[in-house]
Amino acid sequence: MLSLAIPKGSLQEQTMLLFAQADLGIRKSSRAYNPTIDDHRIERVKVLRPQEIPLFVQDGYFDIGLSGHDWVRESGADVIEIADLPYAKTGAGVVRMVLAVPEESSIASARDIKPGSRITTEFPRVTKEYFDRLGIDVEVFFSYGATEAKVPEMMDALVDLTETGSTLRKNGLKIVDTILESTTRLLVNRAAWEDPTKRQAIEEIRTLLLGVIEARGKVLLSMNVSGACLEAVVAVLPAMKRPTVNSLYGCDGYEITTVAEKSTVNVLIPKLKAAGADDILEIPITKIVR
Repeated sequence: MLSLAIPKGSLQEQTMLLFAQADLGIRKSSRAYNPTIDDHRIERVKVLRPQEIPLFVQDGYFDIGLSGHDWVRESGADVIEIADLPYAKTGAGVVRMVLAVPEESSIASARDIKPGSRITTEFPRVTKEYFDRLGIDVEVFFSYGATEAKVPEMMDALVDLTETGSTLRKNGLKIVDTILESTTRLLVNRAAWEDPTKRQAIEEIRTLLLGVIEARGKVLLSMNVSGACLEAVVAVLPAMKRPTVNSLYGCDGYEITTVAEKSTVNVLIPKLKAAGADDILEIPITKIVR
């Protein structure tokens, strides 16, 4: 029913992981660019460069695709972004498109860039629009890669993507402005979105993917507590809305369940124990569907 384009390169591994966790496992085939998904809703899968996916989705070669918001902006593709999936090549997170200059430069922001400056980037469209909004006439040069190597000998500044900024710093560059923040997006062809049958399938796929994203970094905590300690334990608990409290059969006690951030449980569990909770279970969560 649906045709899907997934990104090759730095996003591919994390995309494969996301689909696997959503129970939509992508299986590699002998034809490397044509994997399969054992799900009746997805008929065809293609692996493509993320730069190309927005326009291919726009033009109807694919019903849905995954690519960065940065490439949607750069391509100018007329697609619908129906889900924000904040993961990057190193896992969960947001990438920034930044303006960087040599460390020794006196430039502190984009507004300090002089007219006529040479800017190298893989995102010429977004870069030109950004400086046009600032009213600064710069020369923008397309970079085929190794963008950092061109500054300062050939170029005055660069615009590039970064997660941590470490590569820029290693090359003697400093970030002076953020042009935009980008995450991976689920893109939809407009005609496919207007088709009721395809739209239902697309919405189901979106629900599964977002369920995985929502569950990442979270665990389910379950515990027992006496009636005398109930309020003290509940006061310690975090909750998505409110914790679930159920009476235990045959005694004056309760079972409490709640969702917590995995990063907090090493502090939270001792506090719960001290407040009177026992039989505490920490359970991994694979999806949270709101």
